[in-house]
Amino acid sequence: MVAFDNLQDELAELGAEVIAASVDVGDTSREVAEEVSFKIGEGVTRDQANLLGAWYGDARHPEMIQPSEFVVNADGKVMMSSYSAGPLGRMNPDDLIKVINFLESLAK
Repeated sequence: MVAFDNLQDELAELGAEVIAASVDVGDTSREVAEEVSFKIGEGVTRDQANLLGAWYGDARHPEMIQPSEFVVNADGKVMMSSYSAGPLGRMNPDDLIKVINFLESLAK
């Protein structure tokens, strides 16, 4: 998440905002939040994960929200999403900037 925070200015220039959510609460949540400047929701439940369209996990994976990333346009439409059960396959902030620029070029 720190990598996204490091590119906050570039993302802001594109009108993009980073918002994170976690199942963690209390001290654990605060430790993560101290590392970044964007909003982080805490204590995400399975029902909330379902409302977000996030993957909460199953019997083979930890019973918690799994990394789920969304690019949402100004109209609230999901333009891209990524789901992962581990550290691989997550969105890279540099690539995200390229994707946003690409999506913007298609809209013109």
